[in-house]
Amino acid sequence: MQFWPRQRAARLHARVRTWAQMKDTKILGFAGYKAGMTHVVIADNRPNSITKGEEIPFPVTVIECPPMKIIGVNAYADAYGGKRIASTILAPSLDKYVQRLFSAPKTAHSIDSLKTEGLVDIRLLAATQPHTINLKKTPEILELSIGGHKVEDKLAYAKTVLGKDVAVSDAFAEGNQLDIHSVTTGRGTQGPVPRFGVDIRSHKSQKTIRGPGSLGGWGSNRSWSVSRSGQHGMHTRTEINKWLLKIGTNPAEIALKGGFKRYGNILSSYILVKGSIGGPAKRLITFTQPIRPNHRIPKQAPAITYVSLTSKQ
Repeated sequence: MQFWPRQRAARLHARVRTWAQMKDTKILGFAGYKAGMTHVVIADNRPNSITKGEEIPFPVTVIECPPMKIIGVNAYADAYGGKRIASTILAPSLDKYVQRLFSAPKTAHSIDSLKTEGLVDIRLLAATQPHTINLKKTPEILELSIGGHKVEDKLAYAKTVLGKDVAVSDAFAEGNQLDIHSVTTGRGTQGPVPRFGVDIRSHKSQKTIRGPGSLGGWGSNRSWSVSRSGQHGMHTRTEINKWLLKIGTNPAEIALKGGFKRYGNILSSYILVKGSIGGPAKRLITFTQPIRPNHRIPKQAPAITYVSLTSKQ
């Protein structure tokens, strides 16, 4: 029941519902495109690990992170039950690829006219730039929160980045923990065995062997919580406390022989995240500062002694 209802995601990039609180005035999230997986060898620096000080292999996910352009600012005011957008300020000039999503207004307000009186939060509108890595033309637009406790500081930071590019290194550093927001790989309609892990019954069972079992004389009056067939995959999911091992700026360091399967070669900045991440290749992955970080994970990234560049074809 943890992931109920198991329905299709409304869009291909996940929405971030909750942001961490930080005292540093900087963006609290970023987004990149999943390329694939490989493995590295690291010098284990976890203090309580049984392999501390040894070289061990780690599976890693490679996410390509071209710079994102800040195209606007959302100003929030207090409202009954939460916040409401009081004003939206767009950058003076919008990229032609951004205008594939919406047309720029004929009369735009300047961010200098925005006053902090009555405002409770300032957030940024950021557009991805997939055309810089020859992935596609139409970008995605995300709302990114800003760290800090004062609205004045957030507005001052927004003025410095409006209309400019921001890199993944502006939001994160090696050794940080990440909360990963993604949409998993869609698998269409599946039965209760792959969808819920229902045990396959004996071959002598009546009627089906891949069903949830008999409910006696209840007939068709079956509870909604009983495992049934339906949508499997293409769900919005959040994985917490993923370890950011490396932020790379040289694509040659991660140039796999033959390229990443169903993706190709890395052309821009990238990050290496320990473990697997939901979603297929080329899907947008949003990662944010952790809501409740794991204090057993070191704040310093381990030294990477080897990166596997063998073909995954």
